[in-house]
Amino acid sequence: MTEKMEQLGFKEVDLTSLDLNPFDAVGKRWMLITAGDESGSNTMTASWGGFGVIWGRNVAAAVIRPQRYTKQFVDAGELFTLSFYPDDKKKALAFCGANSGRDMAKDEKAKTAGLTALYLDGTTAYEEANLIFVCKKLYQSDITPDAFLDKSLDGENYPNKDYHTAYIAEVVKAYKK
Repeated sequence: MTEKMEQLGFKEVDLTSLDLNPFDAVGKRWMLITAGDESGSNTMTASWGGFGVIWGRNVAAAVIRPQRYTKQFVDAGELFTLSFYPDDKKKALAFCGANSGRDMAKDEKAKTAGLTALYLDGTTAYEEANLIFVCKKLYQSDITPDAFLDKSLDGENYPNKDYHTAYIAEVVKAYKK
């Protein structure tokens, strides 16, 4: 953990000590998926994903559509972050979900949203977060229409046939304010 993180009030925490309702945190309060480093990074808002144990490891699941600019940063690196924010940052998360970093200068998306880049452990998060998970990719697979057992999910969620890539990543560190 960096001195900057300590100044911001972050502490590395044991995952088993967290009191996190993933249905509320991801589905209602949202999270940012962020990847890249000082040379370039991008973030996007997500309200789909989850946490659990797979292959004996504490993991997070995240899904990213192919047209999202953040996907190229997640694909290019080994690590990405999932971060959660206080309620007063909901507008910032909404901005990050509605605007592409592809259309802006480096770091302009985050700055316009009122977020300050925080480089940690070889990846990126934001100072305004109150909980950050550093995730190491273990597995990725494209969602395909033939794999849906409930065929209604395909039509409801993929009218443009822009199927997500699903990532399963080990949560290697967690930082909490």
